[in-house]
Amino acid sequence: MQLPKGFLFDFDGVVVNSFESHGAAWSSAFKELFNQDIAPFPKSHAGKAPMIIAGYFCSLIGEEKRTEELYLLKDKHLDIHFKVPKLLSGVREFTTLLSKEQIPYGIASNATKQFLKNSVHHLELNFPIVFGVQDYIKPKPAPEAYITLASALGFHQNDFKDIWVFEDSLTGTKAAKLAGMVPIGIMTQFSEEDLKEAGSVLVFPTLLEAYEYLVK
Repeated sequence: MQLPKGFLFDFDGVVVNSFESHGAAWSSAFKELFNQDIAPFPKSHAGKAPMIIAGYFCSLIGEEKRTEELYLLKDKHLDIHFKVPKLLSGVREFTTLLSKEQIPYGIASNATKQFLKNSVHHLELNFPIVFGVQDYIKPKPAPEAYITLASALGFHQNDFKDIWVFEDSLTGTKAAKLAGMVPIGIMTQFSEEDLKEAGSVLVFPTLLEAYEYLVK
């Protein structure tokens, strides 16, 4: 089949599994700041910006005014106690194919830039452009993240309908749809039904199955 003009990737849950790393950083930062255990992470906040997640945890104990403090401390803990995330299936196959075919691609994540930089470096990933939450005024579910990445890759708005966006969260899927691109769901967290309801055109278990679909 003819390949799309471009491919944009979310990071957590699409390229890597880093939920354990993020969970541990939220927990230790919350404990240091408030001297109490953190509440369970709500699935409804999957893929949302760290500042929004920090605000949620602070609101549960009436400490909304310390949201930014928790956000910054969590990022610090994530860096100090950095653990290389697990690479998910199909990533290297995809980047090899896209490099060979000279198809532009990159990462736009709601994760912080330092975590992305550390992860890409330690896993020796071949992604020419990597954007994190500090690169946008309005993070996902706003479309800015994917529009910013597509523009950096040389695309114009009339190209967006031919760009695939791989997402595992409902938050990111909505962002891709709002950008006028083609959301492709990865079932790391949500079911096929949930992802399609949010706007995914196709859904795969991992990037490996998506890769096999494209090259068959």
